[in-house]
Amino acid sequence: MLVLLPPSEGKASSGRGAPLKPESLSLPGLADAREAVLGELVELCVGDEDKAREVLGLSEGLRGEVAKNVELRTAGARPAGEIYTGVLYDALDLASLDAAAKKRAARSLLVFSGLWGAVRVTDRIPSYRCSMGVKLPGLGALAAHWRAPMAAVLPEVAGGGLVLDLRSSAYGSAWKPKGEVAGRTVTVRVLHAPTRKVVSHFNKATKGRIVRSLVSSGVVPSGPGELVEALRDLGYVVEVAVPSRAGVAWALDVLVDEVH
Repeated sequence: MLVLLPPSEGKASSGRGAPLKPESLSLPGLADAREAVLGELVELCVGDEDKAREVLGLSEGLRGEVAKNVELRTAGARPAGEIYTGVLYDALDLASLDAAAKKRAARSLLVFSGLWGAVRVTDRIPSYRCSMGVKLPGLGALAAHWRAPMAAVLPEVAGGGLVLDLRSSAYGSAWKPKGEVAGRTVTVRVLHAPTRKVVSHFNKATKGRIVRSLVSSGVVPSGPGELVEALRDLGYVVEVAVPSRAGVAWALDVLVDEVH
């Protein structure tokens, strides 16, 4: 099973570990595309700070994020699972998983990123600021920049198993499973049961809990139908739209009344 996650806008500090080693990151087929974004981002942030803030979509209060990007090649690096914070990652709470669940998370979780393309939660990266919606002066829209390298690398990473896609639309645009891979891909919406509406906090927290439930239980669904059964067994209320033709992702709605 491969689980596709969005990153978080907020990130923990880099800390004092050894700096980034790009060659050590997973998915080495993305190395050239990563270096292109990294070089452009550092160059942008070394220059005019106000221009960098405008390109990155940062408010005055986030001016310090530009300086953070300047030091990407020398700042300390930590496992991506420690760098990414926010509602989804708080609910997932990787640090509190037992050893077996951590190993399953390391194998199955893939976090998408405007800067790195996609990384495993064990990949060591520095803290940064660069969303998938950014248009860098020399590269253009990052989602478009990533499509070709992602299309070349991700089908092999997905292998022959289930793909659970929990990404937001911005990150989903960087790679859309096609053909046979799409047929074993499941997308998830989280709906507030009383209103039948998507609410950001419910959505993010519940997706984090779903991932935690799956890696903690050790359940490895082989396909979309088994995932539906597994989630129901784990206590989730799930509605499913089975695709009417091959090569189309399954769509699940998970209904929640509240999130504690």
